[in-house]
Amino acid sequence: MANDRGDALVVGVDFGTLSGRAVVVRVRDGAELGSAVHEFGHGVVDRSLPGSDRSLPPDWALQVPRDYLDVLRTAVPEAIRDAGVDASAVIGIGTDFTACTMIPVTEDGTPLCELPEFADNPHAYVKLWKHHAAQPQADRINALGAARGEKWLPRYGGLISSEWEFAKGLQLLEEAPEVYDAMAHWVEAADWIIWQLTGNYVRNACTAGYKGILQDGEYPSEEFLRELHPDFGGFVKDKLDHPIGQLGDRAGDLSKLAAYWTGLPAGIAVAVGNVDAHVTAPAAQAVEPGRLVAIMGTSTCHVLSGAELREVPGMCGVVRGGIVPGLWGYEAGQSGVGDIFAWFTEHQVPPSYHEAARAAGKSLHGHLTDLAAKQRVGEHGLLALDWHSGNRSVLVDHELSGVVLGQTLATRPEDVYRALLEATAFGTRMIVHAFTDSGVPVTELVVAGGLIRNELLMQIYADVTNLPLSTIGSAQGPALGSAMHAAVAAGAYEDIRAAAYAMGAVNSGVYQPIPENAAVYDQLFAEYAALHDHFGRGGNDVMHRLRALRRAAVAGR
Repeated sequence: MANDRGDALVVGVDFGTLSGRAVVVRVRDGAELGSAVHEFGHGVVDRSLPGSDRSLPPDWALQVPRDYLDVLRTAVPEAIRDAGVDASAVIGIGTDFTACTMIPVTEDGTPLCELPEFADNPHAYVKLWKHHAAQPQADRINALGAARGEKWLPRYGGLISSEWEFAKGLQLLEEAPEVYDAMAHWVEAADWIIWQLTGNYVRNACTAGYKGILQDGEYPSEEFLRELHPDFGGFVKDKLDHPIGQLGDRAGDLSKLAAYWTGLPAGIAVAVGNVDAHVTAPAAQAVEPGRLVAIMGTSTCHVLSGAELREVPGMCGVVRGGIVPGLWGYEAGQSGVGDIFAWFTEHQVPPSYHEAARAAGKSLHGHLTDLAAKQRVGEHGLLALDWHSGNRSVLVDHELSGVVLGQTLATRPEDVYRALLEATAFGTRMIVHAFTDSGVPVTELVVAGGLIRNELLMQIYADVTNLPLSTIGSAQGPALGSAMHAAVAAGAYEDIRAAAYAMGAVNSGVYQPIPENAAVYDQLFAEYAALHDHFGRGGNDVMHRLRALRRAAVAGR
């Protein structure tokens, strides 16, 4: 039951891959009154460190932590101005972050990359979620976990990702022991930003469970870690372990310094940190079992609540209360979705298409979508694998790469573009099957994120999955979800489920499967599944060999 807060406000801040966005939300009904976006000054650091011409190795993706603070200094005050409200009405602030995004810091939370002695060491910087260079370490963790029969491994679908805390931490130890030794805490960015807002380091239950292998109150044992590397045995005790804050709890009060940055009142509630996908589910009112939320942007994260614990092959994790209290929160995902479409338009489309798009007054994506929408299902004769950024679920292998099969001299850009749209939908269907085959029902697909604006893509997803498709009622799903958690932390709602029904919004069943399209997609999906298993499950390991050759060539420059 909501307290009588009148026109009390909360602020949600969503830290994405390239930018951070703030939204001002009215507590009583979830009305979004104002918003602002601030682009990260350094973006994704994947070529060379700032101020350096030394190339980074393949599969690296770093960030500069001060970019995150610029969001607080810039986007939050701008959102308040855009809303035209008095900041004194704000009672809480909540944040979400990409995950698993890790920062090595000193005892007081200073990122090591800000120390002069480590400014030119790439391991001292933020390792972004899509830093995939720790795949060899992930492979060893998985092999040893399976050999020892570790009970936590099935909770992650049998495979730990290279994106997660332990693989990235082991890579840090093995490749930069001087940085590892200097590091006092190995901190999720989701928790580091709360540390900056409150002065308190609180480790959030969401990333600890999904990305930090915390299951049933325990991490992997010291014995297991020492077997990976003799100096890794103390990783949990010395670098990682910290008191856990539950989702929706109050991490602390907004400090005077953070109040100065943001223009918000000092002392207001700051919610425990959270992950962009997981906060989005309540924003779309997906707080009951069966509603699979796909947060579609550069990548896609799939979150789903279930009443019972099940082991799902290839899932990213399952955590009790990981999304809403009282239910098991499941996570899966695709490493590349919007990134794939952006790569194609940036590098694979001839000038004539750019000119035609300009003449039509459309973006290149819009122009290609219009052309692709004129085709019947299967007309282009193509089939693609959506692995340009590797595969997160269900194969959990970031050494895999993209494929487009069936190209001829008659193939045109709109054909490949539609095939890539369809490939990401097939990837989502693989995830749906993994859940349903394991006894976790999926009855509806709920989509959030910027890609909901592409009506063709949404219809393709409904047709490919043969599920009704709903869309979130907010253009700022993660930021709204963070604001809702702020409302809970401030005491305006009893829990996130109550906040979801008061403040969330969803457009139910706006896309329904078209039976004739779904029938053809069933045939294409069977071919996709065969191709998926051939290249992803050992039929032909050419992708791994090509990746190894590339690494060797780059190292030999």
